[in-house]
Amino acid sequence: MGASYQECSSLLLQDLKVTIKESSLIFPSEETLTHERKYMFLSNVDQVLNFDVQTVHFFRPNKDYSPEIVSEMLRKALVEAMDVYEFLAGRLRLNPSSGRLDVDCNGAGAGFVTAESEYTLEKLGDLVYPNPAFAELVTSQLQSLPRDDQPLFAFQVTSFKCGGFAMGISTNHTTFDGLSFKTFLDNLASLLSEKPLSTPPCNDRTLLKARTPPRVTFPHHELVQFQDSETTTVFEATSEHLDFNIFKLSSQQISRLKEKASESISSVCVRVTGFNVVTALVWRCKALSLVEEEEVDDLEKESTILYAVDIRGRLDPQLPSSYTGNAVLTAYAKAKRKVLLEEPFGKIVEMVGEGANRITNEYARSAIDWGEMYKGFPHGEVLVSSWWKLGFAEVEYPWGKPKYCCPVVYHRKDIVLLFPDIDGDGKGVYVLAALPSKEMTMFQKWFEDTLC
Repeated sequence: MGASYQECSSLLLQDLKVTIKESSLIFPSEETLTHERKYMFLSNVDQVLNFDVQTVHFFRPNKDYSPEIVSEMLRKALVEAMDVYEFLAGRLRLNPSSGRLDVDCNGAGAGFVTAESEYTLEKLGDLVYPNPAFAELVTSQLQSLPRDDQPLFAFQVTSFKCGGFAMGISTNHTTFDGLSFKTFLDNLASLLSEKPLSTPPCNDRTLLKARTPPRVTFPHHELVQFQDSETTTVFEATSEHLDFNIFKLSSQQISRLKEKASESISSVCVRVTGFNVVTALVWRCKALSLVEEEEVDDLEKESTILYAVDIRGRLDPQLPSSYTGNAVLTAYAKAKRKVLLEEPFGKIVEMVGEGANRITNEYARSAIDWGEMYKGFPHGEVLVSSWWKLGFAEVEYPWGKPKYCCPVVYHRKDIVLLFPDIDGDGKGVYVLAALPSKEMTMFQKWFEDTLC
């Protein structure tokens, strides 16, 4: 049975008592700034991801690397990083002639903030549990700058009384997807150790440019066209009360789910992977959590699950593994809730696997071309956002690997997050759901039912 963390919520610190010590801008080197000013094209995938992603990376005390020393090292390394990641010092601009977002690589700078908390790391409690107060450890808006001149990238180093510290990083999603952000962190760690970049970045977003003329050759049920009056994304934060719950799946439980799926799966083209079985489990639980008792009509409603698929190796020609932009597309699977209730677990895993297999080179190009012709966004009943295999906690900085890494969590009830379990054998996963109380009760019931 999956361990539940729901009871931890009453023990969370609501205020980390963080004081900002210094807030400033850092800039690329003079040599970079003297280059001819340029604009960076953003692909149709980048275009719809104009929002901030915030992550916190916690570090234990290290007698050789105080937070003050770390801050100075990071300032220097980030200047070097912006020489090769020029867009990080730029600003998003709407190109009036094309109506598209570009990055003006104007060297306007990235944010750098130092802060201190009145608490020790231990006092923060279980870092795995999503504490909304972790937002205090990240800066995305610099008060000294107008709203239309905010940096795409901001770093905050927060020291704790024990000597430990947190790196809070805010990046506009147009800058990186998860894989390219991991590459950035590896490169930053190399620069901090005064070594060459581990993977020089490929910043050419035109590699994902739409075809001329655009050709939509597939139906894209995973995408919905915005109406003229709509200016928001589909998965918006909600003001209603949500219960947060983390379900821990051990590597043994994941292995048993794979065995259970293998008993009834029929397609030889679908691999029974850890991601596929966990995503199938989440889909079943989320869809059935919306079914009222004895409401037969609820079971006839269709459920659509969305999940990201890396397309770097699926394109022809393939994208470089060092591609910095968003090289992910949204795969989907859909079925009536009745099917998710009655079919064997392997059939649900099969539908998830087939959704990923659907994304071939031609399908990916068709989805990109769809974005050239329409303004829209991925749309479904639930989105699984996986941080499971990104490896942020494996980055080796001069002061060591992080104690824990996590995104700052907001109230979004239609997004389920997957985190790596860095305890035990490191092969388990944490499933984070945020749902209204009644739905959470049902989600947990079906979670336990499926595992059994």
